[in-house]
Amino acid sequence: MSVIPNIKHVPQSQAVASNKAPQSDALRAHIFQRLHPHAYLDRFLAEGVRPDGREPGEWRDVSVNVGSITTADGSALVRMGGTTIVCGVKAEISEPELDAPDRGFIVPNLDLPAICSPKFKPGPPSEEAQVLSERLNEVLASSNTLPLSTLCIAPGQAVWCLYVDATCINYDGNAFDATLLAMVAALGNTTLPEAKFDPDTSLTTCSRAVRVPLSLNTSRKVVGVSFGCIGGSTPSLLADPTSFEEPLLTCAVSVVIDADGGVVSVERGGFGESDGLESELPQDGGSEANSGAELLGRCISAAKERAAILHSLVQ
Repeated sequence: MSVIPNIKHVPQSQAVASNKAPQSDALRAHIFQRLHPHAYLDRFLAEGVRPDGREPGEWRDVSVNVGSITTADGSALVRMGGTTIVCGVKAEISEPELDAPDRGFIVPNLDLPAICSPKFKPGPPSEEAQVLSERLNEVLASSNTLPLSTLCIAPGQAVWCLYVDATCINYDGNAFDATLLAMVAALGNTTLPEAKFDPDTSLTTCSRAVRVPLSLNTSRKVVGVSFGCIGGSTPSLLADPTSFEEPLLTCAVSVVIDADGGVVSVERGGFGESDGLESELPQDGGSEANSGAELLGRCISAAKERAAILHSLVQ
């Protein structure tokens, strides 16, 4: 004898309505986010969280993989939350500059193609990519992570020129931190063929069998740690801003820390719709200046803690 289970009949209209309710809520939230992004973010921050579920001072997960590009002299792949950067190093022999006969070259470059985010368009490099490439060049040069004298093959005759090319595969904010980490990791993974200059023939020959790692200054390896500020009488400090948060920031603070915990540079500037750096981090006297100095101090203190973790990934 078979037993027929007691199945409660649900009207079709009620079942369809119950299935559409969560979708309707998600759709309304998405529309509200697109139309009123400031109010959307403010409502999250009022509850002490951010749209991606992090607390204001919480960082995204980071992973570093080196040596993934076999055709490059050195490479690294960095994932920082949803932001993914791949970096490859290619070396070629060139003549040194006349005023620096014993110094080689390092040429960093960041590409933000249209495929990585809808905010970037096809065509020549965007202004953001050019600004970030210039910042990366300044940081690598000022930090002396790789002494250019170590790239000399024969003074006045031949030096190495390293092209450090990074490409963003997926963009979700804070490209500077992710790219700098990828470039430092790729340089640490780079090996060059043993090269010798023949003064008789004025030719440079490279060994096929012997490769030599770069002579990096380990204590001067650098990482970037960035923050965003949301305006108000008591501004909120957001660590590792996402692509949604970046256009809403009134100012940004980027701190570069070396392996010994020293501050190499501090970059401050307007980032989003408002160039509100001066209002958030005042330069003249008064309580507002004290508040700005306190905010900057919080950034540097948090950056040193974060930098220790990032440096452990590129050892």
